[in-house]
Amino acid sequence: MDGILNINKPSGMTSFGVIRRLRGILKIKKIGHAGTLDPDATGVLPVCVGRATKVIEFLMEKDKSYHVVLRLGVETDTQDASGEILACREVASTDEEIREAILSFVGDIMQVPPMYSAVRINGKRLYEMARQGIEIERKPRPVAIKAIENLKILREGEDVRVIFDVSCSKGTYVRTLCADIGARLGCGGHMESLVRTRTGPFHLEDSITLEEVQKRADDGSLPDVVLEMDMALTDFPCLTVTGDQARRLGNGMAVPCPGSLDEWGSLVRIYHENGSFISIGKIIGQGGKQMIKSQKWLGGR
Repeated sequence: MDGILNINKPSGMTSFGVIRRLRGILKIKKIGHAGTLDPDATGVLPVCVGRATKVIEFLMEKDKSYHVVLRLGVETDTQDASGEILACREVASTDEEIREAILSFVGDIMQVPPMYSAVRINGKRLYEMARQGIEIERKPRPVAIKAIENLKILREGEDVRVIFDVSCSKGTYVRTLCADIGARLGCGGHMESLVRTRTGPFHLEDSITLEEVQKRADDGSLPDVVLEMDMALTDFPCLTVTGDQARRLGNGMAVPCPGSLDEWGSLVRIYHENGSFISIGKIIGQGGKQMIKSQKWLGGR
């Protein structure tokens, strides 16, 4: 099986737990996911199977969208609802002030990775140090908040929650976005719940549960929901090559680049003339000419 499963990750399961479960269902070891979701989070988790694992690095680059519930006035050590409460404060801001503060984060921002994250510093995961009570300085990283929409503010007595949809670049921690919004408002805050609604071209409404995967594996209909691996790369231009050119590419050689593809360094999808997707290529300069060389050979012919 070579392709992508658009899994709706359940709450209470790690992303690797999903992989472990799928290995048991599919009886295949070569499986990987394209972007970790926290255990309490749910939603889109693209899972690549077989040869499709070779496109994971490209799928990881895609923008993502989330449905978020932010709890204002309560700060936690993990920046989400799973952590220990550090402080509770009154939310003195008006709805308009809350709205303005949240929308001020749209654009290119710098974000400090949370201690409870899988980021490695000096070869050690931050969450491993956090569990030992160690906190170290982290350098801010550039991320992009593309849009914040459908913003609603809910008040129940002193409890204030904000519901919104956010689209962002790879590497964005929505937990940290929530904590930073709370800090800007002076009351603190944490991410109460998170649903990933999109990763690149994969959407929540098209996703399937692990139970559905099991059912389809049992009745033989699983191939109906396995997506072609090139679906993750639809923003790359495509090129069809002859059988001889395919052999040259597979042997690490370059082939001529059509005049319609002229951006040096750009990545392209390469198809064999029989229709099979065989490589992710890169436009290079060679001998004063534009050529295409295989950047990631996917096999097949």
